[in-house]
Amino acid sequence: MPVDIHQLLIVFTAYIIAAGSPGPSNMRIMGVAMNDGRRAGLAVASGVVSGSVFWGLMAATGVSAVLKNYPGALVVLQALGGLYLLFLAFKAARAAVSPDKASPTDQDRAKVSMAALYRRGLLMHLMNPKSILAWIALMTLGLGPGSSPSSVVVILAGCAVLSVTIFCGYAIVFSTGPMVRLYRRARRWIEGTLAVSFGFAGLKLLLFRI
Repeated sequence: MPVDIHQLLIVFTAYIIAAGSPGPSNMRIMGVAMNDGRRAGLAVASGVVSGSVFWGLMAATGVSAVLKNYPGALVVLQALGGLYLLFLAFKAARAAVSPDKASPTDQDRAKVSMAALYRRGLLMHLMNPKSILAWIALMTLGLGPGSSPSSVVVILAGCAVLSVTIFCGYAIVFSTGPMVRLYRRARRWIEGTLAVSFGFAGLKLLLFRI
């Protein structure tokens, strides 16, 4: 069965809306990019991209559908994700109330482990059960009973390109001079907003079923 271009456009549009809308991953990319620079923001974004591609592969192979059929597995993932978001909320709240420090230099930024930032972005996305369900919805939307393997490849490849464009785009835009200056002026408010957002998302995962 040939690839349905119209169906692909629907899937890609849905992915852009889902990935580009404000959420914990995008907000963390923004905060790191403004505070620690473009390189650090891109490291977090790369982790988020990897997590998104991973869940896409899982959805394509049917593994995430198995998770959906066994609510216990999703509940565990939901609890872990909620706890991790609360941990990020605590860190953001602590940063919001900490005294102002001198702006980080390039040498200070070099000390930040890119591998650790990558793992932070990856872990955040892997522990978000909504990512799994979003990919299940995308695959259901884009693939029919007679879909060919080429359709799966095109969907995964296209969404991977969009993922890089969206998440790395956030890192690039929010590491520009005006955004960095905005962060320095409103650091407490920005970190406080992150703390509230992460805390709300974490509690929502812990207290409510998806």
